[in-house]
Amino acid sequence: MPALNRSTRRRLQNLPQIPSVWEGDRRLLSKPLEDPLDPDAEAQGECILWVDGSEGIVRAMDVVQPETGQEAIVRTLLRAIENPQGASQPARPQKIVVKDRELQFFLRGVLQELDIAIDYVPELPLIDELFRGFQEAANARPPRLPAQYADLLKKKAGEIWKEGMWRFLADHQIIAIELQKWDVGTLYVSVMGMLGMEYGVLLYRSLESLKRFRAAVVAKDSFEQMEEAFLGQDCLFVTFQLGENSLGIDEDDDEIDLASLPASIIQAGFGNVHPLEGMRPFLYEEEALIVYVALEALQKFFRSIKRQLAGDEFPTANKRFRITLPKLAAEPSPLQVEVSTLPEVAAELFALVEDDDDDDDDDYYYDDDDDDDDDDDDDSVPLRDDLVPKNSFLTLGMMPWQSVEALRKSVECFQPQEEIKTEGEGLPVILIQTSRPKAKALIQQIQLEGGLKGIGFNPGEDPFDGDRYDLGILQTEDGNLHLFGEFLQDDPTHHAARQKWDRRCKKTKGYCGLIIAKGLTGASRGNPTLNDMMALFETRSLPMKDFALGVLQLMPQFE
Repeated sequence: MPALNRSTRRRLQNLPQIPSVWEGDRRLLSKPLEDPLDPDAEAQGECILWVDGSEGIVRAMDVVQPETGQEAIVRTLLRAIENPQGASQPARPQKIVVKDRELQFFLRGVLQELDIAIDYVPELPLIDELFRGFQEAANARPPRLPAQYADLLKKKAGEIWKEGMWRFLADHQIIAIELQKWDVGTLYVSVMGMLGMEYGVLLYRSLESLKRFRAAVVAKDSFEQMEEAFLGQDCLFVTFQLGENSLGIDEDDDEIDLASLPASIIQAGFGNVHPLEGMRPFLYEEEALIVYVALEALQKFFRSIKRQLAGDEFPTANKRFRITLPKLAAEPSPLQVEVSTLPEVAAELFALVEDDDDDDDDDYYYDDDDDDDDDDDDDSVPLRDDLVPKNSFLTLGMMPWQSVEALRKSVECFQPQEEIKTEGEGLPVILIQTSRPKAKALIQQIQLEGGLKGIGFNPGEDPFDGDRYDLGILQTEDGNLHLFGEFLQDDPTHHAARQKWDRRCKKTKGYCGLIIAKGLTGASRGNPTLNDMMALFETRSLPMKDFALGVLQLMPQFE
């Protein structure tokens, strides 16, 4: 049995002892308690309570997993003694009563020398009353969805998930749904998921709310400001996450992409965010109808323009639909809905991100760590960061030899290397995906500099926060060095990709390739087809010593 440290016992003995009897217990929650700070998170397991029976107040409370040992009860008790919640003052009780013999003996052993009597009683009336109140509150909580619409909404959300709209729509490509019903004029829809991170559909009640939140995200405000911006949104939402039948899958694993999992283990969550209401993970009846009609209209609209969305540009489109309301609705007559794309708004939101990236990149440049204060020549900046377009999608991977052969015959620009050995699984490649105009500009610039001489990596560091980087470098025949990517050395995903890159380059006798593709905002974002690929530069893999740069440092750039 663990014992308290001597210093802890002395600290507790120095606290005043009050003539009160405390009740203590741990009980399984028959229904989960909702965390008021995070309504989506439900505290499940066993609840530990320490209550001052004389004053009728809770001094400390915790929720733990059922398998947690008796030590958790002591931890909560020590907090009740030294740091009680509310206005209570630190103090030791004269007596503790519990209704578990095993717990009584455990506490007697742990609390020796503290002059606290520990007794057994068959009932704990104050704690019994508190738990009854907890369960009544849990039972009175409104359902996540109105019962008459729950199955309908879940089915419609499942259909939206299977459509995979995020493969065609980026979150800045806004769609307007004009309802003119239930005091809602137009909903502004943002589809999340193209980046493979969070999946869902946001239904903003105003364009101003959408723009304000996007601007706050781009501004990279503090956590408190970001939380305020989040709660300042005015929208309904549908999000997708792992369901209860997804045993063995960790939703917090950054490498898991929900879109790669079976649809059967994905479930939808519904809710509302409003500046005066905050966030709540449930919908009232009228809101459920709004969400159903919006999802139905969005699905019909998406199917009607899906082919147009496969291109590089966000098209201008407008459609009208008759949406049949559920039979249980107060007015089940069909509703006329107009749906349209908003290309100008999409361009405005995308420009926010580009402008922010440009501002960030003006603040720093890489220089070698051997400072020369007298050298103001451009040569003092060995690595340029103006070749690869901002917001490009970057992949460090491999292309099978059969695909390489097909690509050589189809791309607009091809720089061949005649001696490449077709050994191993394929050609190691760097893929840069951007928009068609920017891809053309990138290809042209490489050609103006004589073509691509090689691809390599060089160490870099940020002297201010201590982060160390693997800097991806493109060297042109003119001798210019261009940064194409910054990868944290302790990132396990990049570490594995870099090991595969080195191994594959060894099999090809040092040959590799650079692929430049279009389709950054289209359906093939992150997974371009051969038709999206515009250039293949076959080149050499360059070792670090060829650059002769040493460890480069990220330095502030002052104007």
